[in-house]
Amino acid sequence: MWRNSLSLYSKLVLSRNPNPNPAFLTSSSISSLHVIVRPFSITSDGARTLGSTINTTSLSARASVDLAHHYGRCYWELSKARLSMLVVATSGTGFVLGSGNVIDFGGLFWTCAGTMMVAASANSLNQLFEIKNDAKMKRTMRRPLPSGRISIPHAATWASCVGVAGTAILACKANMLAAGLASSNLLLYAFIYTPLKQIHPVNTWVGAIVGAIPPLLGWAAAAGEVSLNGMILPAALYFWQIPHFLALAYLCRDDYAAGGYRMLTFADPSGRRTAVVALRNSLYLIPLGFIAYDWGVTSGWFCLESSLLTLAISAAAFGFYRNRTAQKARRMFHASLLYLPVFMSGLILHRLTDNQREDDLVQDNTGKIVHLSSSFSTLLEQEKENVTSQNKAISPAARNQAKPPVAYASVAPFPFLPAPIYAPDY
Repeated sequence: MWRNSLSLYSKLVLSRNPNPNPAFLTSSSISSLHVIVRPFSITSDGARTLGSTINTTSLSARASVDLAHHYGRCYWELSKARLSMLVVATSGTGFVLGSGNVIDFGGLFWTCAGTMMVAASANSLNQLFEIKNDAKMKRTMRRPLPSGRISIPHAATWASCVGVAGTAILACKANMLAAGLASSNLLLYAFIYTPLKQIHPVNTWVGAIVGAIPPLLGWAAAAGEVSLNGMILPAALYFWQIPHFLALAYLCRDDYAAGGYRMLTFADPSGRRTAVVALRNSLYLIPLGFIAYDWGVTSGWFCLESSLLTLAISAAAFGFYRNRTAQKARRMFHASLLYLPVFMSGLILHRLTDNQREDDLVQDNTGKIVHLSSSFSTLLEQEKENVTSQNKAISPAARNQAKPPVAYASVAPFPFLPAPIYAPDY
């Protein structure tokens, strides 16, 4: 009976779908087959047959997979996963730079995981606060919240859970300084930068501060402190974000205006002010390579590579300044996309460990000591030559004159002192 039921089930499937590949079955055909097969799936003693069991199980499994795929896609888009992974990359680079001689790969993993969760939470909260604005923009109207694919309470729960979990991971696996930087950055992004986007163009500079904190977070997680050497990569992130975002704002200026966002391009129809700001901040990146070398963070090769890389993005910004078109803005945007990964790779490749810094310091001090010793010896020889030449110039009569005692006046009042010392003959 089971065999006959299965045979009939297969015939029904093929009769309703001429394509024999089961991957091309539609959900409607499967549901209809489920109804048709049910009358043939009861035996004489009332037991359910195998066909009905397989059908129900497969449908429930497929529903579970579809549900997981749906919410996974929503979480991915709420988190702005690609942007969050860029934040994780900057945090990981900061961790490596602050690690000293040995890199703790376990600590690196937990720092990146915590940073990813906090970044996902911040981006999700950003979309929660901008539902109405995103619905007005072509670039963002298909996001989960404006499109209604996920509810607001669900998205708020997701943002809260991953934010708390990420901060807890950083506090337990790294240190409280890293957790404090992460939580403060989340608050700065979600509750200050996000509403400021609709108020004043200064939001671009506030957003640059938000982007500069993750590498500092990574440095603090590895070193346990914030030092001056740890400010090089955050400074690069801060200045880099200005031309990067202004290029994007210029390309999408109409869309941003429709969404109600007050960017620098909103009150700059010609784009001249936007281009000047982008060029100025690109030029601010030039000395960072030399500073990294001078402070002992990297070797001298990074100074050269960073200078060439910064000149490239500055040339793209200058091209946009001279000819303010969408093509030039897109070129500056692509140059900024190239700059950051190459800059961070150079920092990691040419970084100096603590032992290498100490060796370089010892060599520098040794060279200075040798140089001072040789200079002192040269001065002594010159002094001897001067004294010899002066003695030769003195006449013999002057040499035979009586020599006055040294400090004669000081001896007279005290007769108990030793006899005066006469100047020696040369």
